[in-house]
Amino acid sequence: MKLFKKNSPFLQLLLLFIVINAVLRTVLLFHPITQSEFNIAEIIKMYALGGLSDIMIYVVGSAFLWLYLLFLSDKKYQTPNGYIVFAVLVLLLIYVSFFNTILDEYGGSLPEIGIAFIAIKTLCFGLLLFLPQHRKQIRLGLYSFTVFLFVLIIVQNAMSEFFFWNEFGVRYNFIAVDYLVYTNTVIGNIMESYPVVPLFLGVGIITIGITYWIVKRTKSYLDKLPDFNEKLKSTGIYGFAFLISLFGIPYLAQKANSDNVFANELQANGIYKFVVAFESSELDFDTYYKTLPEDKAFAILNNKISGTKGESTTRKITGDSTALAKNVVLITVESLSGDFMTEYGNQKHITPFLDSLAQKSLQFTNLYAVGNRTVRGLEAVTLCLPPSAAESVVKRKDNKNKFSTGSVFKKKGYSVKYFYGGDAFFDNMEDFFGGNGYDIVDKKAFNKDEITFQNIWGVCDEDMYRKAIKEMNAEATQNRPFFNHIMTVSNHRPFTYPEGKIDISGKSKSRSGGVKYTDYALKQFFAMAKKQSWFNNTVFVIVADHCASSSGKTELPLEKYRIPAMVYAPGFVTPKQVPTLMSQIDLMPTVMGLLHFSYESKFYGQDVFSPNYEPRAFVATYQDLGLIKDNVLTLISPVKKVKQYQLIQEKKNGLKPEFEIHYKEQPMAKLNTVLVNETIAYYQTAAHLLKTKKLNK
Repeated sequence: MKLFKKNSPFLQLLLLFIVINAVLRTVLLFHPITQSEFNIAEIIKMYALGGLSDIMIYVVGSAFLWLYLLFLSDKKYQTPNGYIVFAVLVLLLIYVSFFNTILDEYGGSLPEIGIAFIAIKTLCFGLLLFLPQHRKQIRLGLYSFTVFLFVLIIVQNAMSEFFFWNEFGVRYNFIAVDYLVYTNTVIGNIMESYPVVPLFLGVGIITIGITYWIVKRTKSYLDKLPDFNEKLKSTGIYGFAFLISLFGIPYLAQKANSDNVFANELQANGIYKFVVAFESSELDFDTYYKTLPEDKAFAILNNKISGTKGESTTRKITGDSTALAKNVVLITVESLSGDFMTEYGNQKHITPFLDSLAQKSLQFTNLYAVGNRTVRGLEAVTLCLPPSAAESVVKRKDNKNKFSTGSVFKKKGYSVKYFYGGDAFFDNMEDFFGGNGYDIVDKKAFNKDEITFQNIWGVCDEDMYRKAIKEMNAEATQNRPFFNHIMTVSNHRPFTYPEGKIDISGKSKSRSGGVKYTDYALKQFFAMAKKQSWFNNTVFVIVADHCASSSGKTELPLEKYRIPAMVYAPGFVTPKQVPTLMSQIDLMPTVMGLLHFSYESKFYGQDVFSPNYEPRAFVATYQDLGLIKDNVLTLISPVKKVKQYQLIQEKKNGLKPEFEIHYKEQPMAKLNTVLVNETIAYYQTAAHLLKTKKLNK
């Protein structure tokens, strides 16, 4: 069968993959960072099982190559088949170019990518169809480009694995996943750290050379393509190998079980490790971060969180008077940066309602989001924990039965719900909130007549709020208070919303429009809520989940973490501004303090009005974990790195000091060890308590 003969591109690329990985293993084995000795058995195991794993990885990863080779054929260009296929491609191109598709609903560059892909496919098919006399040369050119792409991926991956090992001494882990999230920052770092131009020139030259060699050895494959029967038999064999590999890869990964960590890493395949890291979403704190002796870390924590002792955050919170059974509605607003509001210096007046509501609320003017993803914000207000290394607890497997905001309210006799205008399956929200005792109301709960507008993310905020009002009216008849957490969706790309609501058309798909419609919808919610019997007995908490963007001049640009937060309850909460430095994780414990709740807490978050509270805030990316305190930003990062920055406020004309959000982050030559140890203690103990399930209910 031609697909498995020596002139087959499938086998030639497999040979390349095996050789490159063997060379890479050897280079990493003798790398200066690989400070370990290996016996003969370990080396044999490393190359034998590692090589077998490489083959299986290639079999699974080459599925698209296989499909490409499978569909190489002359029959599809014969009359009338060729004209039918070409007509379908042209119609598809017209459709995606001039009509609204799911790609447009998502927005961003996805529509352009989709159009470009279909256009290229249509053009190539047309050339092969209408220029039969040049079909051989055109096909050879397209074939050469396809081989080039696969060779480039193999060579580029090997180079990336080398530099990752050079930095961390391991194969890919969640830091590599993080690098995909923070592409701009990472590219900037690479540009500054390595001779990029020579490197890419070298990769390009090597890739072109290998491509030429493979194409020269395999172009005879194109002279007589396999017939249908041969392709069918070959696909049966490939399908069997694919299934074997699918189960064999994780089995072989389990065999990397030596006491020698370097032996395990060298035996492993970086691509598989990347996939595992992407799925597991965890980064072991003790392995990658600077640590303290456990007793010292908890001693520092006990000193910072009043009432705790030993390896625990459990302590008794005592209200200063009788608890109030008021309803609580928590609204986390998608991507609401502080600088969208007029008080923070915005001149566009795109949040007129929130600007006015802030004047009637208890407004926290110095509050920082813990991260820059929705799941981080949800984790912060629900679990009241410092952000964990790698992925949020929301998206982890061990995310259920946690001590949470909802569990405190439930114990007080509240009904507890989570509202989301989209499908709560997204970002694992359904699994997280459902697994922590929340009833979930998402898009699946809507009747058709309850939806007036929707896009790829879900129903518009107005529809969500109308649904929430209905649910709260039903809850109010049950003679028990309710705690409802609403997550908005409209201030998210593609920034589409119902027409005629604000003076910016939804067709413009602009961020300003998204913000202004979000503000408008919130105004409609309060207009409806004020007419309900339960309104006067309800505390409304409005806070952003995170800022609209996270990129900046520094690793953690603080202006990208400053978010608005307010508590609105006419006749109960006295409007005022609270300039105390605080974290997103402190918001709900502070609200519980306003309600005079007495309860047993496991939260790291604290009531900022408590006399024992020490101002500080947590900010983080997936791997950089930070603490803001005493005008110093302390960052701990893999591998066991620590940095500190003196925070110097940069003032803007016309802004009150409490709304100044920009700081110059000046690197400190000498570390403040007290703040370093405090930062490590917070994050290390949180990681330990999560791992040992001591933060469960």
